[in-house]
Amino acid sequence: MSVKAKYQPVLDLGEKLSIKDGDVSEEGGVLKIKGTAGTQYEKNLIWDKIKEIGGESPSDIKANIGVEDDSVYHRHTVKSGESLSKIAKHYYGDAMKYNKIFEANTNILKNPDLIHPDQVLVIPNL
Repeated sequence: MSVKAKYQPVLDLGEKLSIKDGDVSEEGGVLKIKGTAGTQYEKNLIWDKIKEIGGESPSDIKANIGVEDDSVYHRHTVKSGESLSKIAKHYYGDAMKYNKIFEANTNILKNPDLIHPDQVLVIPNL
């Protein structure tokens, strides 16, 4: 199996996330990838996928992933049935950090218990 085939799920994720300026090459059994993720959250998703396939310190891949917008952790489009605590649990692993999301979005939210589908919320860096 080629290194590129081994890490194909990483490349597929990069396409799904619309990584900009992407470049992939293989030299001497090492896959080299680079590109720019929209947010830190997306960059983390790429690195998590790399580690899932290659372990904590893979020697057969070199990745240089930048971040286009480091002013936020991510921008989340609300889906039906979501709450700020559910969104906080997803991004931070802690539902009680919902207030951080609320505070970052007081320009569009007046009540942390009232969000609507299709609202785009800033998920702040912690």
